[in-house]
Amino acid sequence: MGVTRNDAEEFTEFVRATAPRLHRAALLLTGDHHLTDDLTQATYARVYASWRRVSRADDPLAYARRTLLNTYFSHRRLRRNSELPADPTLGPEPSVPEDDPTTRLDLLDALATLPPADRAVLVLRYWEDRSVAETAHDLGISEGAVRTRSLRALQRLRPLLGADFIERTPS
Repeated sequence: MGVTRNDAEEFTEFVRATAPRLHRAALLLTGDHHLTDDLTQATYARVYASWRRVSRADDPLAYARRTLLNTYFSHRRLRRNSELPADPTLGPEPSVPEDDPTTRLDLLDALATLPPADRAVLVLRYWEDRSVAETAHDLGISEGAVRTRSLRALQRLRPLLGADFIERTPS
C-alpha cells in the first residue's frame, strides 16, 4: 500500500518541524555543509520510506535521530569522506544564525578531531540535550560507555577549545 496524500502532508509537516534540529546535529557530526545536506536528505528519505510505521510510533523524532546516526556511521565506514565539492564557496549558509561564528568554527574543527562515536555522544548529550540514558539508547551502548566517552572526548577537546569553553558545557 502506497503513501496517501494525508501521509505525505503529515511527513511534510514533520520535516518542517524537525529539519532545523536534525540539520544542526548533522552539521556537528560531519563538520561539512555539503555532507550535512546529503546526510539529512538520506535520513529523511529513509524515514519517508517507513513513514506509515514511523508516524504511529511514540516518538518519530527519536526514529529520525537514530536513522541520522546510523546513516552517519554507515557513511564513515564507507570512507567516502574524501569527496570534496568542486567549489566549496557554494552551498547554503547555516540554517540558524550563530552568535559567534569563530566559536562555531572552532567547535566544528575540534569535533572533527574526535572519532565518530565520541562525536556522536557529544552531539547527542550536549547539543541535543539528551540524557545519558537516552544517548545510550540512541547509540545502542551502555550508560557507562556514554559517561566514559563524554569524559574522554571533553578531555581531548579541552586543549583545542580551552578549559573555559569546556567548563561552560553542562554535565
